[in-house]
Amino acid sequence: MSTPTGTSAPRRKRFGQHFLHDPTVLENIAAAIGPQSSDRVVEIGPGRGALTRLLLEAGGGALDAIEIDRDLVALLRTELHEYPRFVLHEVDALKFDFTRLANERGGRLRVVGNLPYNISTPLLFHLLDHAAAIEDLHIMLQREVIARMAAQPDEDDYGRLTIIGPGAFKPPPRVWSAVARLTVRPEPLFAVSPHFAKVVASAFSHRRKTLRNSLRGLVSLEQIESCGLDPGARPETFAPQAFNDLARTLDSGTPVPDSDTSASNA
Repeated sequence: MSTPTGTSAPRRKRFGQHFLHDPTVLENIAAAIGPQSSDRVVEIGPGRGALTRLLLEAGGGALDAIEIDRDLVALLRTELHEYPRFVLHEVDALKFDFTRLANERGGRLRVVGNLPYNISTPLLFHLLDHAAAIEDLHIMLQREVIARMAAQPDEDDYGRLTIIGPGAFKPPPRVWSAVARLTVRPEPLFAVSPHFAKVVASAFSHRRKTLRNSLRGLVSLEQIESCGLDPGARPETFAPQAFNDLARTLDSGTPVPDSDTSASNA
């Protein structure tokens, strides 16, 4: 995430690169991760290797790094060749098979990364596809994204681990950043419907609409009411379980009544 002493590599704008260089911030992140000898750490986008080196020096087990930039790959291989536990994968993180790596390493992974802002959302969903292979994540994102991830239904107060200003990066981004620690549950809180993602995406595609209107054509008024939910409320007032309840009404394949899809907007 930063430049080791005496080394450099060109920044490629298409990869959304901003290299973290503040030593205090780097040390705090490494301390928060606290790698142990039994851990299997995976760093997404090691950049110029500043955090990577701290994690390697802290001990721990295998450390796999995923980097797509060929110039940074060459730099990292030169700078970190003395660490036998360091394994570098030159590949797009969006195409990386985290489940296969977990099987190869013999256990769940601890994922670390200063995620490129331009691919952060699809990358998070890609990681969710491999949730069973992941123990926890320590990820840096735009502060607003972290706030949304940590928000509780209908609350303005958000939980944050670390807030990091633009000056901690080279070049400075135009946003503030935050680091979040996410622990993956061994089992989900509820059995997730195969329609869950579709219902959530539809509900939040127009955040100011009521639940009934945002789900129009997908979930009927009768289905919403059968879940004990107010169709006139906005989606952001409901907990995840509520959206799963709505999704489960679609599992039987019952079509939405035409009368509901033709109703006027509220």
